[in-house]
Parts: sequence; structure tokens; C-alpha cells
Amino acid sequence: MSASDPSPSSPTDNSTIEAAASAVTVARQKKESGAAGGVKELVKALEVLGDAHRNEEANEAAEAAYREALEVLAAGEADVEQRARLGSRLATLLDYSEREAESVPVYEQAIADYEAVTPTDEDVAAQLRNNLAMTYKGLGKHSLAEQHYLRALEILEQKHGFQSEFTATLFNNLGSLYYTAGYPEQGKEMLVEALEIRTRLLGPEHPDVAQSFCNLASTCHELGDGNAAQENYERALSILEKHIQDEAGSYEAVGLDYIALLEDQKETDKAAAFRKRMAKVLRSV
Repeated sequence: MSASDPSPSSPTDNSTIEAAASAVTVARQKKESGAAGGVKELVKALEVLGDAHRNEEANEAAEAAYREALEVLAAGEADVEQRARLGSRLATLLDYSEREAESVPVYEQAIADYEAVTPTDEDVAAQLRNNLAMTYKGLGKHSLAEQHYLRALEILEQKHGFQSEFTATLFNNLGSLYYTAGYPEQGKEMLVEALEIRTRLLGPEHPDVAQSFCNLASTCHELGDGNAAQENYERALSILEKHIQDEAGSYEAVGLDYIALLEDQKETDKAAAFRKRMAKVLRSV
């Protein structure tokens, strides 16, 4: 699972932003006058404005709106569900803006808030834990990443059972983490679980199944099993070739890794033959 964003992402336009900004102005005046409902109305208006800016990729303006909304909530009687929603929007905004370290405490608070809501919004909390784990992995904090992946996996297994796309993605992400952290054997175990679940749920020719084969290939290579690495790359490429119109970028990336493996194993003729095939396949797109 790549980082997921629980925020809305429908396109907007200037008139939508202008209307949202106008609503904020009216709500701010209402709050300052001490009118009943002013705080709630202002927070909601700021959330709508933040979403509108974000949908237009005006990230600084979106961040300002979300932060003001959180400050207004902090100054009054906090609505935990609303604070959780705003926190998740701000955290993912910071994360996707490559401000990962800044996103960490915001993710942590949003997760705590989602898990405090009654009934607990387990799906979103688990999704945010997955995002936070990916952030920790990128920061080199592998133990913290593992902690959040495992907690997300526990939550989703309890709610949806072992056989779900989300659990498969978490197994895949755990496998990648263990591989990166220098534990390829553990990584392989997780990746095999992901592959089996994805194959059962999505069918053997799905691009996500190809991703699992590719990740397994890298792990097998790290473990010194060149034959298994080749086989897994070849299975991944076979699937991606069937989806070449949509997966050309992935096909080329995996193909280059496969060629590098072949050349490393001194199978230069096989590498050259595949390079020609890859060029031909990519020309068909």
C-alpha cells in the first residue's frame, strides 16, 4: 500500500474557492461576535476552504486553513472526530509535500483521535498507521515503522479477516520494510503472504500480483537465489506485458532490474535478447 490520502480530491475551481473563503469570513465574524455555533461554523468553513485549496494543489493555503481550524478547535471544546479529520488532512498534506518529519506528530495525534471516536473509525486509523509507517521507514526509523504496520495489520485482520486487499498490501509493505532493514528472510515471508492473498483475491494476472513477484525477485536476489529471482522477475514481466497500455512505466522499470540481474549473473545473451523484446513491447504503446 502506498501512502493513502483520506481527503477528498475532486477538482475545484476559483468560484468554489471564493465561495469557501467568503464563508470563512462570515463564520469568523460570527465567532468573534460570540454568536452561538460560531466556532463550529468557522471550523467547518476552514475545512472546506482547505479542501478546495488542496484540490487545486495550493498546498500552502490549504495548510494555513487546516492549521487555523485546528487552532480554533484547540481553543474551545474540541470535537474529537472533527479534529481527527482535520489532522489526517494536514498530516497527509505535509507528508506529500516532502515534509515527512513534520507530518509525524500530526499523524500520531490524528490516529489517537480516530481511535478515540466512538465507534472507532478503524479503517481510517489503520490507513493512517500505514502512512505513518511508510514515513518512519523513509526516515530510517524501522522499529517504529514495524510497530505501526503490525498494529494496522492487527486492526484490519480483526475487522475484515485475513483475506483482504488491505491486509495483502500491509504484508507487502512489511516485506519491503524487512528487506530494507536488512532482514530479507522475514521480508520474503511477508511478501509470499501478500502474493498468495493478492492472487486469490485479484486473480493471477493482476498488476498488483506483478508487484508482489517483483518484490519477491529483489528479495530472492538479496538471499543469493538467482534462479528464483529470475523466475519471479519473468512472472512479473509477463503480467505487466498483458497490461502494457496502463503499465508501461512499471514494465520498463522491472525490465531494467531484470536486465541488471541477468548481466550480474553473466547471462549477457539472455539480457540482450530481453532488452530487444522490451524495446519492441514499449514501442507498441
